[in-house]
Amino acid sequence: MLTTLRSLASLLLSYGLLLLANGLFNTLLGIRTRLEGFPTEVTGIIMGSYFLGLLMGGLFGARVVARAGHIRSFAAFASIMSITALLHVLWVEPLAWLIMRALSGFCMAGMIMVTESWLNERAGNEIRGQVLSLYMITNYFFAGLGQFLLPLADPAKFHLFSLVSIVFSLALLPVLMTRAKAPPPTQPHPGNVRELYRLAPLGVLGAVCAGMVNASFHGMGPVFAQGTGLTLVETSLFMGCAIFGGLLLQWPIGRISDRLDRRKIIMLATAITTMCCIAIAIAAQFAAPWLFVAAAIYGSFSFTVYSLCAAHTNDRAPPEQRIQTASVMLVAYGVGAAGGPVLAGAFMGQLGEIGLFVQSALVMGFLTCYALYRTRRRDASTQTKRYVPMPASQYTSDQLYTAARDQMDKDLASMMMAPRRR
Repeated sequence: MLTTLRSLASLLLSYGLLLLANGLFNTLLGIRTRLEGFPTEVTGIIMGSYFLGLLMGGLFGARVVARAGHIRSFAAFASIMSITALLHVLWVEPLAWLIMRALSGFCMAGMIMVTESWLNERAGNEIRGQVLSLYMITNYFFAGLGQFLLPLADPAKFHLFSLVSIVFSLALLPVLMTRAKAPPPTQPHPGNVRELYRLAPLGVLGAVCAGMVNASFHGMGPVFAQGTGLTLVETSLFMGCAIFGGLLLQWPIGRISDRLDRRKIIMLATAITTMCCIAIAIAAQFAAPWLFVAAAIYGSFSFTVYSLCAAHTNDRAPPEQRIQTASVMLVAYGVGAAGGPVLAGAFMGQLGEIGLFVQSALVMGFLTCYALYRTRRRDASTQTKRYVPMPASQYTSDQLYTAARDQMDKDLASMMMAPRRR
């Protein structure tokens, strides 16, 4: 185990720096759009384009990795991210920012693809869970830490954008200097949305809802915080509490869900998330200190929903289709993530800042009711497989290319035009 971790230390350090910069970048852009006077609906579209870029990165990113290899691809993607960070402050136009956010999402998908395929190639089955747990901790810790860099400078100026660019560039160094051997690119494996939905409708629909809520929070959370009168330091604390909270209950909830009907745990997690959304919307009206406590509890439960839904889906899917199942789940998450900030922006445009959590409460409330419906419709006799926590706050998996390529080019076309062919 120690030998494997030493060989992966450089990769994890590069990935951590990448998330540190991206965590700051996401929050900074949300605040800067408000300072620039962009309409809330436009901000939602800009932030949603990042997740559309992630899906496109899944479609085309693997071709870059196959052509240039893991290390050079990582370097190319990180370099483009560093450039786009500076372009945001040089070219302040909504359309330009939309394009650059989509490009950032594309590059992020490529770097996540490189990181996870490398981790899975180096980790044998006997230590895979430990390695992925370390990966999850790296994800949440550095993404949360990035929030606390926000008060270092004035978001209205260029300094924070320069800091983001510097950290993206620093993320190159550990990977470029490593002596560890990079793995060969993975090959795509087909999956099928309709087939998996028949097996686990709650899991697939839950992934869509989780994508909508998580992406909305990351994209529009800073806009909400600034709109409710929080200072820059308080905004970073609000975002940090939620993201660090996401790490808090991953393992306890996962262990409980391994022993009980997982659908009931999904129902509990979504119900508590719904109540937290209502609590945050109320606390925001009075600038109450409880706003930060509610944000931490919100993150603790909302960021477990995707992991729970993925585990529930894998409980019901055939074991030999594990990769295909991951592909479908990630496409479902990506579809929700691409549309979530856009919908949140529309709600906020009509209802004010609390519209973000009104939207999230409606989505999670719907999922709670659907989970209750599924528990009454089907028994829980399916064998439960081990829960694996997943970083729902960031789009994940080396199967992004598989997911987008198969589901967008094959399954959706067959659903619209012809019966499924084998």
